[in-house]
Amino acid sequence: MNGLLVIDKPGGMTSHDVVARVRRVTGEPSIGHLGTLDPMATGVLPLLLGKYTRLAQFFGLLEKSYTGTIRFGFATDTYDAEGQAIGECVAVSLTLDQLREAAEHFQGEIEQMPPPFSAKKTDGKRAYQLARAGETPKLAPVRITIKAFEITTVEGDTAAFSMTVSAGGYVRSVAHEMGIALGCGGHLASLRRVAAGPFGLADAVPLAEVEALTIEALEARMPHPRALLPELPAVTADTFALRRLRNGATVNLPEFSLAPMVKIFEGQRNLLAIGRRIAGTLFQPVVVLV
Repeated sequence: MNGLLVIDKPGGMTSHDVVARVRRVTGEPSIGHLGTLDPMATGVLPLLLGKYTRLAQFFGLLEKSYTGTIRFGFATDTYDAEGQAIGECVAVSLTLDQLREAAEHFQGEIEQMPPPFSAKKTDGKRAYQLARAGETPKLAPVRITIKAFEITTVEGDTAAFSMTVSAGGYVRSVAHEMGIALGCGGHLASLRRVAAGPFGLADAVPLAEVEALTIEALEARMPHPRALLPELPAVTADTFALRRLRNGATVNLPEFSLAPMVKIFEGQRNLLAIGRRIAGTLFQPVVVLV
């Protein structure tokens, strides 16, 4: 089974758990996701299935959009609601204007310290493995871009927000650092990913629904292969070119956009290869999906 399937991930399970469930449903052993979601989080989780897993390199680092809530009054060791409280809970009385002013300092290009309970590697181990063992991971700040961050409402000690952040950014860290900036502590209380790159909730299939669909119905919910990687022009190869592509040989194709990379199809739906333009209309296959 080859294609891209966007899952609406439920809370309480890891991205790896979702992959395992989809493997059981489809019988397809080769599945990978485009961007991990924490167990607490819900929402958009794009999966590549079958031969399409070889296309992961072309999707690059996807910008993500979220909605969620931050609770102020105490921090946690994981920076979210699943962690242990750090220090005592304090009473807070924060206005919408105060929170929006604080949020302004987290917009644009910033340096962000990843959470100690994260998948970042340090000394050959995941940070969360060291943190769970009682060690302090040696993490370095990373440069990210928060394209948009708006506090939408506040009720008591909890604020709702929307955010769009570059790949590698941690919403948990923003919640934690906002709590520090406001002097009251804070942590991420809930999180829903509403978009990952071009894929949104409108494209997503709830996991429970995936498990109830037939394979044919599931394939019908996948984006059309020609809609994937829209920045790459699509070209249909003839029989002679297809034979050469399958052998990894260069081919001439009727593609005149001058784009450096193209999607090469056999017919309308069968994505056969990604090709790199060598010169003019001469292409070298980079990945062949056979």
